[in-house]
Order: sequence, then C-alpha cells, then structure tokens
Amino acid sequence: MPESLNIIDLITQASLLVQIVMGLLLLASLLSWVIIFRLSARLGTAKNFDEQFESWFWSGEDLAKLYQGIQGSPERQGLEQIFYVGFSEYLRMHKKRQPKDDIIDGVERKLRVGLGRQQQLLESGIATLASIGSVAPYVGLFGTVWGIMNAFLGLSQTEQATLASVAPGIAEALIATAMGLFAAIPAVLAYNHFTAKSSRLYESRALFCDEMTGMLQRETSNQNTINTDHKIPETIIAAGQVTGS
Repeated sequence: MPESLNIIDLITQASLLVQIVMGLLLLASLLSWVIIFRLSARLGTAKNFDEQFESWFWSGEDLAKLYQGIQGSPERQGLEQIFYVGFSEYLRMHKKRQPKDDIIDGVERKLRVGLGRQQQLLESGIATLASIGSVAPYVGLFGTVWGIMNAFLGLSQTEQATLASVAPGIAEALIATAMGLFAAIPAVLAYNHFTAKSSRLYESRALFCDEMTGMLQRETSNQNTINTDHKIPETIIAAGQVTGS
C-alpha cells in the first residue's frame, strides 16, 4: 500500500509560484477572520447603543435637554450622532427665524448626511469580505492550474509515466484550490450575514430620522412649543450653531 501523502511536504515541495499563491490565500483568510470579528463586535455594539438611545429618546424627555445631555459627549455614534446633527441644524435655523418648510428641509438634509456617514463607518470592511469571497477561488484555481502544468511537464521528462509519479504534483496543485475555498466560503457567508444585519440597522435608523422629522415639524407648527425663555436656553441655542459631522 502506498505511503499516504503529507500535506506539509506537498506545500514545501511545491513550486515557488504555487507557494506564493498559498501564502496570499492564507493571508486573505486571516484578514477575513479579523474583519469578521471586528464587524461582529461593531454591529453588536451599534445595535445596543441605538436601543439605549431610542429608550432615552422616547422616554418623554424634552428634546432640548436630550440634546444638551449628549452635547459634551466626545464619543457620539449611531442614532446619538444622527440626532445631534439633525437637532443642531434645527436650532441653528430656528435661531435665524427661517420659515418652517426651510427648517424641516434643512433638518432632513442633515439627518440624511448623518445617517450616511454613520452607515459608512458601520459597514467598513464589508467590501473587503466581498472581494475575498469572489477573488480567492480564482486565485486558488490559478495556483492549481500552474501546479498541474508543472506536474505534466515533469511527467513528460520521465521514461515511464505512472500515477505514482504524477500524483504528488497534482495533489500539491489541488491544495491551492482547497485553500482558495477555505478563504472564500467564510468570507461570503460573513458578507451575506453582515450585509443583512447592517441593512436592518439602516432601516431602523432611517425610520428614526422620519419620526424625528415629524416630531420637529409638529414642534415648529406650534409657536409656543419652543422659545428662548423656556424650552431652549440661550446656551443651547448658541451651541446649535455648531453642527456635528
């Protein structure tokens, strides 16, 4: 019975180009797992922060006090930052006594900008997973094709062509394809999972923006709801001129 092939020996005895391909695929696999763990932590933290802020937002506390409470926070993120950006614009335009429609339009623009920027930060790394998932199998296939070519070239130089003489070369070539799939499959699965999870967060935040816009629209409809003597102190009005990014 022939001795079983040793995978480590096959890798070390492979041609230089095939070894480079295997090394690249190993690095791609490690990179994808690093991104997977980071995205998992980031999305989980973002969801928890959003839920906490929504509970605070819908607790009935005055929006001006809520704004003042998060104004000094250096680590605003998610819905907290989106609210801050939108309400800062509302205060700035309200101080300039802009028409109601202009105020609402300005707030909607700022909310969209804030939502887009937060989503970009949230989805950082997802595109890399997509690239690894789509490219890694082809890189592995390239290494396999090159390895099989070398195996048959070596076979042509032998006097007697046997399966035993060609099997090691083909086996070492197929390892590249296996490594390509090993890198691609987790990346594709993670990409689909995190894309769906990120989309759900985006939809939830977009719904919050719509609800906040409607709330501010009702506020501006009542001239007695927000005034500089009661609802919004002068310090908060002045702070509203500084728009978060």
